[in-house]
Amino acid sequence: MALLNLDLVYFSNFLPSRFRSRRQPPLSTAPRLKVPVVAAMEAPRNKPSVCTADELHRVPLADSGWSLALWRYIPPPKAERRNHPLLLLSGIGTNAIGFDLTPESSFARFLSNQGFDTWILELRGAGLSTIIGESREFKKPFNAMSDQIETNGVFPPEAPSTIIPGAPTETFVSSVKGKRMLVESHDSQRQSASMLKLLGVFEARQSQIRDLSGRRINIIGEGQWMISPPLFDLQGFIAQLDDFQEQLDLILKYNWDFDHYLKEDVPAAMEYIRTLCKPNDGKLLAIGHSMGGILLYAMLSQYGFEGKDSGLASVVTLASSLDYRSSKSLLKLLLPLADPVQALNVSFIPLGALLAAAHPLMFRPPYVLSWLAALFSAQKIHPELLEKLVLNNFGTIPSNLLLHLATAFEEGGLRDRIGTFFYKHHLRKSNVPVLAIAGDRDIICPPEAVYAETVKVIPGNLVTYKVFGEPDGPHYGHYDIVGGPSAPEQVYPYLSKFLIRHDMA
Repeated sequence: MALLNLDLVYFSNFLPSRFRSRRQPPLSTAPRLKVPVVAAMEAPRNKPSVCTADELHRVPLADSGWSLALWRYIPPPKAERRNHPLLLLSGIGTNAIGFDLTPESSFARFLSNQGFDTWILELRGAGLSTIIGESREFKKPFNAMSDQIETNGVFPPEAPSTIIPGAPTETFVSSVKGKRMLVESHDSQRQSASMLKLLGVFEARQSQIRDLSGRRINIIGEGQWMISPPLFDLQGFIAQLDDFQEQLDLILKYNWDFDHYLKEDVPAAMEYIRTLCKPNDGKLLAIGHSMGGILLYAMLSQYGFEGKDSGLASVVTLASSLDYRSSKSLLKLLLPLADPVQALNVSFIPLGALLAAAHPLMFRPPYVLSWLAALFSAQKIHPELLEKLVLNNFGTIPSNLLLHLATAFEEGGLRDRIGTFFYKHHLRKSNVPVLAIAGDRDIICPPEAVYAETVKVIPGNLVTYKVFGEPDGPHYGHYDIVGGPSAPEQVYPYLSKFLIRHDMA
């Protein structure tokens, strides 16, 4: 796994500078993000099969060029009607599948059956989120690579997006008029020049890349394992330069950080849901897992500091913290990689493709990388389900986002992009009830990170803290709280009672 990552870093040095990491674009200065008033639900016949929700909605962010995907789970007719819609936010580099891995342990479907109008947001770059104006058939960075290894770290292409017949489209069209994508903005001469330049670079480095992708790794005793297939099919790239140019142009769009999620994506999704569902008090309930919970904490901190209404009736965080310094989080082992990532100008980390490349050694003999499964679960999740999670729940992560989140391991914890606003310091100013849940065997976000560094700074009358896991089992790892075998019986009813209590308040 480590060598695969180094290979990608090594390859990135061969790219022209314009294809490497760039400073993220500025956030919108608008006081409140306006969502285009347009019916953005896809017709049922065009909803991709991978979307197991009842409906798929889209929220265009014209300023960023992205269209966010919202999976909607409608409560059954006999379920008690709730007062507030429920928003679910997943972790870094993940999509909606983790909340709906299987009907038997579907986090989203359980809450929908309890009467909550449940929505899962796929942030920019995740799952079914797309670039405005682009065909839905485009491939995200390194999607082709994971296809070559007989798996896929992101969702497969599906039918083009369709608006419900008869719905007004003028607003949506005007919102993207003039916002041409990078591929379209190049005139033919610049495209040709770029192609020739790329071709020259790759031809010059061709033998080096072949040698690199053919390295042998001595894994156990007498045997050697070839990294196969090569990370980059160079001949395929050269044969399909047009497609590769689109890939590189798309890479330039993977330049966002945590602040873009916090101040653009989540508010846009909340406004869209609020407009559609029309809760009486204009508020939503929200649950966030891992980075999703960090986003909710940051929202409460920011709005509390500004003295504004967050638009949230109550919040549940699952395995989330704003400060990891005092914990034994395994993520600390990755911190030394931050400096090389910055120095080498690496634009993104294709997490989905890396896990797809590693998965045969996780789930098949000789199980050399089976220990990686402990990152997700401390329970005995069925191997097929765990494999489905590893192969389908992860995508590409911008380096800007990783470097931003790395500040959670520094003095004062996670801060804004400028580095002057520390979210933990202002969390006490929030007036929103919070349920913070941790797993006893979570090695990514241990209980001490949840409690000592985040829960303790929230006013005691507003926070409830719960650790799941018993001395004799079952134990809970990072994902078990969401989709572990014991979660439907233990976790789901507990957090559902909390939500129902505050939904009625």
